[in-house]
Amino acid sequence: MRIVVLDAAERDLEEGKRFYDQQNPGLGAYFIATLSSDITSLHLHAGIHRVFFGRYHRLLSRRFPFAVYYTKADDLVSVHAVLDCRRNPSWIRQRLR
Repeated sequence: MRIVVLDAAERDLEEGKRFYDQQNPGLGAYFIATLSSDITSLHLHAGIHRVFFGRYHRLLSRRFPFAVYYTKADDLVSVHAVLDCRRNPSWIRQRLR
């Protein structure tokens, strides 16, 4: 299985890293390591997560209040967004359009 993290999701990860580094220096690196591990788990578990907004599977992070939104087609997993679950659901829906 091949996993592709799209540019928008990369920007989401960087934004999350900056936020957590402002809270506590070094926490951003832990955030990236944790979310990277969550994304890597898609090698084994892609497609088992509940579908949201009509087409995106949602993987909840183990340590942070973030969700990984992805699609699966054959042997390709595309990560479209990594978003803070504390955001307004209508904002998340709009972001995923």
